[in-house]
Amino acid sequence: MSTVVFTKRHRRYVVAALIPLFVIGLVGVAVLVENARTAAGREARPMPGELVDVGGHRLHLVVQGTGGPTVVLEAGSGEVASGWQQVAGGLSTTTTVVSYDRAGTAWSEAADEPRTASAVVSDLRTALREIDAPRPYVLVGHSLGGLYIREYARLHPDEVAGLVLVDARPEDDAARTAALLPDGAGTSSWPTWIPTTLKATGALRVGGGALLDGLVPAEYREEFLDVTASPTYFATQRDEADRIGATEAALRGQDLGDLPVRVIARGLPQDYAAAGIDTATGRELERLWQDGQRRMLSLSSDSTLVVAEHSGHLIPREQPDLVVAEVASLLDDLRGPG
Repeated sequence: MSTVVFTKRHRRYVVAALIPLFVIGLVGVAVLVENARTAAGREARPMPGELVDVGGHRLHLVVQGTGGPTVVLEAGSGEVASGWQQVAGGLSTTTTVVSYDRAGTAWSEAADEPRTASAVVSDLRTALREIDAPRPYVLVGHSLGGLYIREYARLHPDEVAGLVLVDARPEDDAARTAALLPDGAGTSSWPTWIPTTLKATGALRVGGGALLDGLVPAEYREEFLDVTASPTYFATQRDEADRIGATEAALRGQDLGDLPVRVIARGLPQDYAAAGIDTATGRELERLWQDGQRRMLSLSSDSTLVVAEHSGHLIPREQPDLVVAEVASLLDDLRGPG
């Protein structure tokens, strides 16, 4: 019987063949560990609301308070219902308040339809009807959510009693910043597979979530990784971003008549350096954003502006009392004396 002799050349082949298998094994283990950590994190943070069927998928709604008009809270890009927690709590003592996760984020199921503004509005409208939320609605939209509530008012004006735009994205933002940000900024500018893979393998948890610096505040990172960043989260965020240009075009020149509109603009500039944007470009982006906030006053003959002096973009988290005060004031105006 002959003896098999492994030469150095054979050993090199064996090592070369084993390395990919070893790497695949490590990745597999990392995915299993991340799945376990995510499951444990979700168990520690039970779903606070209910799942409502909107036709083919279910949305997670958090309903607080009673009576009308119903205040509907629409989150910004990448944000979810939990970001409105303090605002909802402050308003729910006097009326019904609804916050929710858009399809494909946090507790909500993914939708088959592309994430156009009309699809987002359709989902929300169906959900509000399913829970018999008292009409009309006061719609409160933060950032990208500001475009969605304006689209709601455009499509269903008879159902809307007023809008509160919380550092909302202006309808001409993409056009005015295209030359400054040709490749976009933040995670929505990445190929979807990059953040999805980083999340799936647990890489986003390394160093206390260092890769999320400038994107997710440190105090919210565990919740983001355990709940917000669902398996379809990054793809949904990118899909929303890719389709918002058509919504901006549809809303350009919008005239809401005398519909009450309240604009809340941030008082502190964004940390553009954290997103890899140079100082000069960041300064111009901030100027355009602030100008856009003031341009939105032309949406209605009944519009006012207030500045959140102590807040950056995340006003619902950083100055929730100001949002509560503005919405409560609008509700008082709608209800009239007594």
